[in-house]
Amino acid sequence: MWKHFLSKLPKKSLKSESVDLGRGNSDSHSPNASSNLGPGRPNSVPRRTSSVVFPASVIAGIEPLISFKDVPSSEKMNLFISKLSLCCVDFDFRDPTKNVAEKDLKRATLFELLDFVSANPPKFSEPAILALCKTCAVNLFRVFPPNYRSNSSQNSENDDDEPTFDPAWPHLQIVYDLLLKFVTSSSLEAKVAKKYINHQFILKLLDLFDSEDPRERDCLKAILHRIYGKFMVHRPYIRKSISNMFYRVVFESEKHNGIAELLEIFGSVVTGFALPLKEEHKIFLSRTLIPLHKPKSLGIYFQQLSYCINQFIEKDPKLASTVIRGLLKYWPITSTQKEVMFLSELEEILEVINMAEFQKVMVPLFWRIGCCINSYHFQGHNLPKTIASHFQGI
Repeated sequence: MWKHFLSKLPKKSLKSESVDLGRGNSDSHSPNASSNLGPGRPNSVPRRTSSVVFPASVIAGIEPLISFKDVPSSEKMNLFISKLSLCCVDFDFRDPTKNVAEKDLKRATLFELLDFVSANPPKFSEPAILALCKTCAVNLFRVFPPNYRSNSSQNSENDDDEPTFDPAWPHLQIVYDLLLKFVTSSSLEAKVAKKYINHQFILKLLDLFDSEDPRERDCLKAILHRIYGKFMVHRPYIRKSISNMFYRVVFESEKHNGIAELLEIFGSVVTGFALPLKEEHKIFLSRTLIPLHKPKSLGIYFQQLSYCINQFIEKDPKLASTVIRGLLKYWPITSTQKEVMFLSELEEILEVINMAEFQKVMVPLFWRIGCCINSYHFQGHNLPKTIASHFQGI
């Protein structure tokens, strides 16, 4: 009876919709949430129609629990949209006994969608692209609550070493895998998808980098890197948006969970810069990357930052003096740990700098090294001498 009723429903048109970047239930994936779903795939899809546990209003045309192999090729994309529509229903994962059947059905459907996208499907239609972007927005885009650790002792040195794992991850991971496979699929045309994977969508993805779960940040890093590579039209916007995030860390918050991952993306981006470097790229180095040495949280992302800066110097050795002047400007006075990091980075730069660039900065540089040599701090006492020894013949 239900199947007969559903077959009479008109197919839902998606062309007139816009991607809703809000959440139907904003607290569904809060850090206090919990999931009763294990990491493995379900053994089988329950043999029932989705209308038994979902409102008929979410069923888009074709019954979504039909397998892709049971419909002709001409209907596969409509079934794809129908399954995506089913996955737009959001659940509260804090109670493992609530909506168990719905959660199981949705999870099984997400796995089906992931298999379909991974299997080189026909070219994605515009309604299908819209439907998938909307599904990802509903499931992923959310506002993180204030860090509960912010009320703890500010002097604790172990806070940054203790990652927080999102208990809703078994659900979120499938959606991230689906988005990654979708973006990298040869069936996706960038010139069509750019209307839906747009600036607003990218900005919401960037906001998610502040997640305390390192697994989520790793997924976001892979996805954003692929978007940067595939959608050339969005590259300037992505660079500008990340720069703004870095500015906020330097001049406002001094803390962001995803700086290391964002710098890893930029490390690979810099290697692809054409020569000679554009002026905007040099400005990014001097106004964005170098000031990232200022925050107290430098230790969290120092390795990635140092790599990015070294990539710039390899591209254009004349930038070495610019970097050294920047290090001297932001040289730490009260933090011996940061000072050792600065000295380590300085040593790497001095190994590749040419004499012309060195002469531009040698007076203030050796004045600073002299101050460090006079330090009684046991960690930093020998490193300045090592640096100075590179230039004994000068």
